[in-house]
Order: sequence, then C-alpha cells, then structure tokens
Amino acid sequence: MSVERIVSVNGVELCTNAFGESRDPALLLVAGMSSPMDWWEDGFCERLAAGRRHVVRYDLRDTGRSTTYPPGEPGYTGADLRQDVIALLDALGIQEAHLVGVSMGAAMAQCVAVEHPDRVSSLTLIDTTAALPGSPEGLPGMDPELSDYLAAAHARAEPDWSDREAVVEWLVQEQRAFMRGGFDEPRVRRVATQIVDRSVDMAAILNHAHLDPGPDPEGNLADVVAPTLVVHGTADPLFPLPHGEALARAIPNAALLPLEGVGHELPPPAHWDRVVAALLQHTSGDHEPAELPCLTDAAGSSDGAG
Repeated sequence: MSVERIVSVNGVELCTNAFGESRDPALLLVAGMSSPMDWWEDGFCERLAAGRRHVVRYDLRDTGRSTTYPPGEPGYTGADLRQDVIALLDALGIQEAHLVGVSMGAAMAQCVAVEHPDRVSSLTLIDTTAALPGSPEGLPGMDPELSDYLAAAHARAEPDWSDREAVVEWLVQEQRAFMRGGFDEPRVRRVATQIVDRSVDMAAILNHAHLDPGPDPEGNLADVVAPTLVVHGTADPLFPLPHGEALARAIPNAALLPLEGVGHELPPPAHWDRVVAALLQHTSGDHEPAELPCLTDAAGSSDGAG
C-alpha cells in the first residue's frame, strides 16, 4: 500500500508517495525534466517494495501536486532542485538513500552524490549523460528525427491548458517522440491522464526548460564514490547509448545495463523483471562485480539480451 503526503522543505511543498516499509533500505526516485512522479508507475514501485525496499517517489517543483510557479518564471535554480533532494531526505527521517534518477533527475543525482556523499548509498542513472566534468568529448548528438520534432514544437502553440483532453493528447505525443520500439499508447495515455487529473498547474511543467542551473557542484565523475549502475536504452534518441557507456567508464567501478530497443524513457513493463532484479541486486549492499552477471561493463556487449 502506498502513502501520499505533502512535505514542507526549503520554503516549498513537495508531494511524496511511499511504498513498502520505512525500516527497509530507502530508494528515492528522482524524475526527469517536466515529469511528475506518475511516470514511476505503481507496478514498478510495488515490485521494488516487494523486494524489501522503502520506495519514495515525489513531484519535483512545478510538477504534480508540488509547489508551482507562474509559467515562464521559475523562482528557483537547478541547484535548488538538488538541495530539495537532501531536504526531502531530512524531512522523511532518511539518513542515507539509494538514488535512482532518470534523465535530468539522474543528472541531479550525480551532483548530489559528489556534494553529499554521506547521504547516497548508491546511484542508479537511467538514460542520462554526464552532469559533471570527466566524460569524453565528441559524443553523438540527438537523433535527427527528435531534433526536427523539438524544433517544430518550439514553433507550435502550447495546448489550451484548460482543455483536459487536449493536454492529455499533447503529453502522449511528447512521449511518443522520445520512445522507441513499439509505442504502448494505451499505457502512456493512462499515465498522461492521471498526470493531468492530479496536477495543480499543468502549464508550470514547462518551467524546467527555463531554469538557471545555479552554481556548479565541485568535483567530477571520478569523485563519485557511491556504487553506480547505469541503465540506458540502446535506442535513446536524446542521449544515444555512447553517453551511457561513457558515463559508466568515467565513474569508478560503475556497471552498465543496456536495454535493447528502449528509447529515452523509464524502463517499460516488458523490461521490469530485469531492471527490478538489477536494482534489488545493486541496492543490496554487496557490490562485488561477480554479483552482477546480468550486466555488462562499459566495454562489453550492449545487446541487452541478459
């Protein structure tokens, strides 16, 4: 059974949702840009909780039921979002957590890991790229099809935020642009509808695109001491697979789990068995390399066949 609550931190309110027993090791799920916690689907969280993990997901500022700001005027920086992670752990009475982030959330998690190493038990970085110095230059850019879509999106008018169906459709099409390998429209539409129905101000989700990053954290990827698992879709159109491979090489002793045919998205249900098993293994406290037979290292095969 999950429990939702509003927590006051850093002068704002964040909506949180927890699964499992609080006495179990804590996993904090950090969503991506403009993404409420709903994209961490109930079934995924429940499987982790069934593995004796205390799973906490939350709405970032300007998403879901957390504090929102006027559209185009975010009153905070990217650094504030990082500080929210630590403040949230404090408010929930969690001394250390396994951070699991996707895309922008995984970039935040990298920075938190070097800024507050004593608070991070492990890192799992999904579909992201380096947020700290130490990764090689010359990594491939985004897929041209996605680049064209995003360029056209800038020229299109925003949806009528008061029109529920129009906003749901907009969310569905946004997700379609980033996903690959068999778009599950009914599933995406269900989550998108849930997001629209529970959000305070859908227009505010675009504020993340206007964020000042704030001060850079000190340190680089080689300074990450938390055991790290990099999960990356082999068909990611925003950050192609070499970004994940480079990240796994740059972080000491990191492991790489490629997901065949997956785009820039949270692992879809067809991959939950493998990803949940890897996450439970990774957060077990035993990080001997031999314990991760289903994974490759950064130089190994990326066929995702397990």
